[in-house]
Amino acid sequence: MFKTIFYTHQIVVTLFLLIYFIKTILLLSNSNERLAKFSKTFRVPEMIISVLFLLTGGYMLFQIPEINKFMIIKLVAVFVSIPLAIVGFKKSSKLLASLALLLIVAAYGLAEMSKKKGSTSSTENTMPSVSGKEIYSAYCVRCHGEDGKMGAMGAADLSVSKLNEDITSQIIKAGKGAMPGFDGQISDEQAAAVSEYIETLRK
Repeated sequence: MFKTIFYTHQIVVTLFLLIYFIKTILLLSNSNERLAKFSKTFRVPEMIISVLFLLTGGYMLFQIPEINKFMIIKLVAVFVSIPLAIVGFKKSSKLLASLALLLIVAAYGLAEMSKKKGSTSSTENTMPSVSGKEIYSAYCVRCHGEDGKMGAMGAADLSVSKLNEDITSQIIKAGKGAMPGFDGQISDEQAAAVSEYIETLRK
């Protein structure tokens, strides 16, 4: 279910950004008639997209095991941008509408940064240890849990996984679905060590 909501959220965010981008461009170019026509035509779809944006985003927020600073800033940006956009387009304020769009784009960028950040701040922090358990604890526990059964953010139940070590290593490096890849953060040797440790979680 999480993956479905995750991909729905991505689509909704893209459509949300596109609608506000078009409306802002029309406002900035003084195309008031075209803006009014666009707003009237897409009023219902915009409402549906906005509701889905909040619902899917809210659901995923409660699935996150920990909220980092990027997520907090993102949430503030989103909740500030919405009233700014409403007031901006209602009063035809180019400044407020532009600021709202900027905040929405910034929130999207922060979400991507948070996703790529993972458990480390850069590839320079690659763990020297090849202990599968230690690396698993640093990178995987927050979604898979100590026993592999946690399932946060749609994470697979590792205790019942049938994947072999080679495939598991590839997924660890490249990612799969909502799971980010850790290529550049851990080495092939470390990925293999984690895969080997995951084997011990299977019942």
